[in-house]
Amino acid sequence: MEIERFVDDCVKANRESDPQGAVTEVLARAVAEPNAVLAALGEPDRAGLKVLLSSPELTIFAAIWAPQMNLMPHNHLMWASIGIYSGREDNIFWKRSDDRIRACGAAALFEKDVAKLGGDALHSVTNPLRRFTGGIHIYGGDFFHTERSQWDPETLAEEPSDGERIRAIFERENERLGLR
Repeated sequence: MEIERFVDDCVKANRESDPQGAVTEVLARAVAEPNAVLAALGEPDRAGLKVLLSSPELTIFAAIWAPQMNLMPHNHLMWASIGIYSGREDNIFWKRSDDRIRACGAAALFEKDVAKLGGDALHSVTNPLRRFTGGIHIYGGDFFHTERSQWDPETLAEEPSDGERIRAIFERENERLGLR
């Protein structure tokens, strides 16, 4: 896998009549060869995001989840495609109700699995394994500069998404594992 070519293929696919479908096909081909992705991105060994592309039209990053890491419910406000190249990512899907959000489904993504989430998706993420999980996440827009929401994991109260708080969660996970 060549990262530049993968990114270029995703950018081209994003111009198709069904951008998410076309981008997801590119992603599925990539994660079908997990060893090639590992050779290109490296073995997951630290929680965090490795940004491959950030533009107004498309955001691509490798998300590394620490062992047994949890991320609170959040939305994207744009479509997302997720492909796992190492480990496992469990998703709980949520929907709004009168007074808060409520769980409405779940999906476990294993190595080589790909999932498509619509622009209205709301989910939380867990790595249930005792090892790192690596996934490529692709978003149909500017993920880092879109005002989104997250929900407090204890109260499920909605609040503005906070990039600093998310980065702190990743750093706490690394500290928990003795990684500085």
